[in-house]
Amino acid sequence: MASVTSTAAQAPGIRGGYWFPNSDVPVSAINTSYYTHIYYAFLLPDPNTYEIVVNNADDPVLRSFTSTLHGKNPPVKTILSIGGGSNDATVFSQMVSDPKTRSSFIESAVGVARGYNFDGMDLDWELPANQTDMNNLGLLFQEWKAVIDYEASSSGRQPLLLTAAVNYAVTIDGSRTYPSQAINNYVSWVNAMCYDYHGSWDTSQTGTLAALYDPNGSRSTSYGIQSWLNIGVQPEKVIMGLPLYGRSWTLKDPQVHGIGAPAVGIGPGPDGAPSYKLVTDLNAQNRATVVYDTATVSVYSYWGTSWISYDDERSVAVKIRYAKGQKLGGYFFWAVQQDKDWIISKQASDVWSSN
Repeated sequence: MASVTSTAAQAPGIRGGYWFPNSDVPVSAINTSYYTHIYYAFLLPDPNTYEIVVNNADDPVLRSFTSTLHGKNPPVKTILSIGGGSNDATVFSQMVSDPKTRSSFIESAVGVARGYNFDGMDLDWELPANQTDMNNLGLLFQEWKAVIDYEASSSGRQPLLLTAAVNYAVTIDGSRTYPSQAINNYVSWVNAMCYDYHGSWDTSQTGTLAALYDPNGSRSTSYGIQSWLNIGVQPEKVIMGLPLYGRSWTLKDPQVHGIGAPAVGIGPGPDGAPSYKLVTDLNAQNRATVVYDTATVSVYSYWGTSWISYDDERSVAVKIRYAKGQKLGGYFFWAVQQDKDWIISKQASDVWSSN
């Protein structure tokens, strides 16, 4: 039976994407030509028992998710993602702090993943609050991998994948660092969330959503990826995140519209975060000016007082080439249903597959 490390190293590349229920794109409509792995986002642990909760509404969606994607041409691997940005992070903190609760969580997660025929599991903990959390996360990964291997040996099935969504940089706020040794030893790969460098939490000025480079600081994908590699995480275990949405602002002065321009609030789109498909529609409807910024490798558009930062085909192509140059294991998108006619998905896949 191959180890997780050798499996990840031999893979031709991860082209992943998260999908969440109740969107306007059913799972049956996902174009799997451009993906190798699709993540179901999300299930949550019970805050008292730490077991994964599957309610009556989840059950048919989960069954359809795996059966549909496994039956696609080409088929893709399915991964059950647990947590998410809206989950109470303290629940994970409490769970990882005790061997008994870690065991309850792990056994439940493996049971649900197997019960619904997933190919793997993903932990999306946003974000561990201190170094104790990080150290306990390493213990969770070790124990989780042991259960995965035991279950695979007992059942004769392929071992479940174990992945984790992580901060774009390996150290958060200079105060806590992910357990790199545990990641190398026990995790199939980590999905570095290389986006949300600026957004609705700072409405005083415009900023880049997911710049590859930051000439003035460390809020960039290149900084984050290098921090993972510098600490010794194997490149093939680092998957670069890309957004299929934008972040928007309302300009204070429509005549001042560069990156860092004064702003007075969020702009178009739900919560100031329009999907890529909405961005392209808004740009067309308003005859927006679109700017590709070479210094940051990012794109923004503006009209009147509206301003949006996002990625398009140009910036995505450069980022994918960067990931290939760093010998990363692949890339993923949040989230697949936000694309416009699979334009960005196709561009990324084509560049990744090219020589």
